[in-house]
Amino acid sequence: MKQQQTGSINDFGPIRSCFWPIYNWEIKKILPMFLMIFLICFNQNVLRNMKDALVVTASGAEVIPFIKVWALLPTAILLTIIFTKLSQYFSQEKVFYLMTSGFLVTFAFFAFVVYPLRDALHPHDLADKMEVMLPAGFKGLISMFRYWSFTGFYVMAEMWSCMVLSVLFWGFANQVTRISEARRFYGVLGIGANLSAVAAGQSAIQLSQIPQMMGSFFTGREEWEQVQIVLVSVIIICGLATMMIFRWINRQMLIQNNLNATGQTSPNPIKKKQKLSFRESILSLSKSKHLMCIAVIVVSYNLVINLVEVVWKDQLRLIYPNPIELNTYMNNLTSAIGIFSTITAVFMAKIINRFGWTKTALITPVVMLVTCAGFFSFLFLKEHLSGLVITLLGTTPLVIAVFFGGVQNCLSKAAKFSVFDATSNMAYIPLDSETKLKGKAAIDGVGSRFGKSGSSFIHQILLMIFSTLTASAPYVAGFLFLVIGFWIQSVRSLGKQLSESAHNQNEQEAYEKTVQLEPSGAEGSASVINGSELPVATTG
Repeated sequence: MKQQQTGSINDFGPIRSCFWPIYNWEIKKILPMFLMIFLICFNQNVLRNMKDALVVTASGAEVIPFIKVWALLPTAILLTIIFTKLSQYFSQEKVFYLMTSGFLVTFAFFAFVVYPLRDALHPHDLADKMEVMLPAGFKGLISMFRYWSFTGFYVMAEMWSCMVLSVLFWGFANQVTRISEARRFYGVLGIGANLSAVAAGQSAIQLSQIPQMMGSFFTGREEWEQVQIVLVSVIIICGLATMMIFRWINRQMLIQNNLNATGQTSPNPIKKKQKLSFRESILSLSKSKHLMCIAVIVVSYNLVINLVEVVWKDQLRLIYPNPIELNTYMNNLTSAIGIFSTITAVFMAKIINRFGWTKTALITPVVMLVTCAGFFSFLFLKEHLSGLVITLLGTTPLVIAVFFGGVQNCLSKAAKFSVFDATSNMAYIPLDSETKLKGKAAIDGVGSRFGKSGSSFIHQILLMIFSTLTASAPYVAGFLFLVIGFWIQSVRSLGKQLSESAHNQNEQEAYEKTVQLEPSGAEGSASVINGSELPVATTG
């Protein structure tokens, strides 16, 4: 009987528990979600590499901190307000369609209309005058204004992962997934997300060659413009497929099985929940220690990754000044990230089951700490090691620095996509559905942007003082190590709270089972209580 299953990975064999710890009757639920996250993350990876190649080669990495403060943060707040307002008037399903369609239309408009007209739309004359008037530290701000259409694409591409993946998809997944299913389901979904990185990296490289093979079809356009048209077309197709799968889930799975907000079947229809305003969503964070800890973790990750990534991309641009070459490098790196994170995701269920939530969640900050230390150490010593590097390796210190930065980026993002995403989303599950939905929207919709924008603000101040990213790198390193310390402390605190929630839920489930088995006597009740299983939120 289905009800007799424990929902533990121990119910499966050693191989299946790693790759597919799913019962047969759960396939109809998990497979569509697997396809959805694969397609959403496929788009996310293609967009991320496109936006970096577009902006970095045109303006330099100095523009990124300014974009994330003066363009990305206001857009994140605006889209979160829009999401909250839409949630007040439309169902979760319709909000998903409206938000996703908005992104797809924006990408299409940029690739087919705005980019071909970029020379007429960009205010080069005014930007040149601003460069003469303003100090050198404002170069990034001026570039953001000069290439405003590139800035807009960068912002919307960045917001895809925030709104569509984090808020819409994971918000839906948390609503229909029990805590007993999460340790198995989220590991499988993590495999889908990470496999998409491998597929996206190599697919983008192959798709970028289509304009060369179909030259007559793309007559009159430069190669990078042609590549963007092809890639955006594929993004639109994947986005439409995602909405079709989501509609099937709502029509075939949720309605037929009448799942409620916790993923459990109920004889009663799903009731429309009271909606909170944007201001109430933000205020709810300050009133919940649980949500505050999640917010600190999310903000810390985005602070750290952005602080080190901007410095690395500044070095990367010197080697790959051409957008197509930089896009190819980034896509190969994306595939490598996907391979590492997939290998980790395969064992996620076993890792969480063996070590508990806290120790698993600590993997990401520890990896970030070690890899950042390695990258900055080599960056600071590259001048002293230049003669030795050229003699032994036959290459320049710049190439080695970029290599170490690529390794840091690969390992840290692999840890993020396989471990951080799974553990941070599990942390929402013990919350009630309303707090879960609005709290996640506030944290992922605005909190992550505050993390990235905060690090960008730090970069801006340092650029005003030191003019270059290389000169400010020692101060960047010192600050990010401090942030990682706060991150680790928040993980420990949240782990204790999750352990208490898991213990309370175990007692409630044991009581309910005891009531159901009451006719079989006290002995049967005791066996249920003693046999109850601790959920994922253990402290290890």
